[in-house]
Amino acid sequence: MALYRDEGVVVRTLRLGEADRIVTLVTPEHGKVRAVAKGVRKTKSRIGARLEPTGHVSALFWRGRELDIVTQVELVDSHRGLRGDYDRLTRAMTLLEIADQLALEHHPMPELFTMLTRALVALEKTGSPLLVGAFCWKVLALEGVGPISDSCARCGADRELVAFALEEGGFLCRSCRRGQAVSAETVALVRRVLGGGLAGVLVEAPSAAGAEMERLGTLALEHHIDRRLRSAHHLPEVRTPPP
Repeated sequence: MALYRDEGVVVRTLRLGEADRIVTLVTPEHGKVRAVAKGVRKTKSRIGARLEPTGHVSALFWRGRELDIVTQVELVDSHRGLRGDYDRLTRAMTLLEIADQLALEHHPMPELFTMLTRALVALEKTGSPLLVGAFCWKVLALEGVGPISDSCARCGADRELVAFALEEGGFLCRSCRRGQAVSAETVALVRRVLGGGLAGVLVEAPSAAGAEMERLGTLALEHHIDRRLRSAHHLPEVRTPPP
């Protein structure tokens, strides 16, 4: 059908002509949607403010040959609280870039959409510095390339895991170790994130293990998509308490 409706999170915008904008959204039923929003840069536009990055909207689209056209927009959640805080906004932009890279055009991706909307809500509510790292590990698992963390990724032994290697797909024991050394606390943190303990992780105080989890998660995701996440390299450091 030429017309279709879907929810979406605005992940990217681009100016087009004098008054239009190309808007990229991640939606549950149509995956990545790239659409033209006509006249939204005019001061009298009623929908321009709704189609900003982080905005969660319900929209009506007209399907086009190359780009669709936005015809109606209703705001579900603007996530205004993210925009007034540099740390939160920087982390939110990283979440949006990740979703943008993973979503496929006009291919249903309800799990990714749900993870993104929940992550934005949690980030706005808690401002957790651990959220981006946790999101990276969760989406890797969603993609089917989550790290092996319950045993050695190389030999399969149930031993203490002391290293992480991208090429091996997970954590390694002392006998197989290569790649980057990791602490037992970091391994435990990743296990909790992947094992359903994310809510508890997000309320924890910043730690060295949290910073390491974020760094490794970002590296693993960049390895998976085979490109650099630009926004991730502007993330505020996870501030750890003094020893």
